[in-house]
Amino acid sequence: MTRDVSPIRAAGRDAVDRNERHEALMAEALRVARMAEGRGEVPIGALVVLRDRIVSRAGNATLGRKDPTAHAEVMALRRAARRLENHRLTGATLVVTLEPCVMCLGAMVQARISRCLYGAADPKVGATRLLSLPALRTGLNHRFEIVGGILSESCAAILREFFRQRRAGR
Repeated sequence: MTRDVSPIRAAGRDAVDRNERHEALMAEALRVARMAEGRGEVPIGALVVLRDRIVSRAGNATLGRKDPTAHAEVMALRRAARRLENHRLTGATLVVTLEPCVMCLGAMVQARISRCLYGAADPKVGATRLLSLPALRTGLNHRFEIVGGILSESCAAILREFFRQRRAGR
């Protein structure tokens, strides 16, 4: 016997399933962020996901590499491009624990990702709001969906604790 599911109910279930998938991916990005923290890096983690498979994972590596461009997002995009043997990551989703900066947004545009999911907002250098500026909306050759606030409290908490300990001299 088949059950009749109304389109509205089905759409609601799809939204719940999507939110659960987003949260599961962000939980994995948080695990990667903790690994970066274990190396003494700012605890930010990123994943590149394509067709429901994690293609790459990376944490911040700016301190260890002495490289200002070694943000988690850039590192994850680089690894995905190498693994897929293509600098274009069309259809991919980038998942990151902290709202991306301008540099990382530029890398996402160049990679032609389809979506960015982020956890905690970054009121100082978070740049996703820039993509809504009219000049950028019409000037960019590629746009992608941005969804923020996924497990935001957990993503913010790991950063607050890291910087609290750093200020305390540990």
